[in-house]
Amino acid sequence: MKAPRDIRLRALWRDDPKLAPMTVDLRIDENGAVVGHWDVFGAYDLDGANCQPFILRRDGVIDLGAMGEPRSWRTNLRDVKMNVGVRFNVYWNDEDRGEYEIVKIAALGAKELNK
Repeated sequence: MKAPRDIRLRALWRDDPKLAPMTVDLRIDENGAVVGHWDVFGAYDLDGANCQPFILRRDGVIDLGAMGEPRSWRTNLRDVKMNVGVRFNVYWNDEDRGEYEIVKIAALGAKELNK
């Protein structure tokens, strides 16, 4: 059995891939399942002008912190297999949801290792 690995995934909103790209740091096993059950870091538009960091809670709640208004966003990201092309949902409230698709998975620290 291989040791778990730390990854950064990038996912795009299927309705508008240029709006709110999502980046999340996770620990996965050899089968692509999330193995860390702790809160993890993520951000919408991490490298852009509208960066909005969040904490992905163990229960799937997306905690945007003190961004001015209470929000009850959540996702089923922890329940899907981490592979490029896999889709998951982000629920903005009880009625609205958006579908995201994983477009990139990289080992954390990969850029630093290649220098």
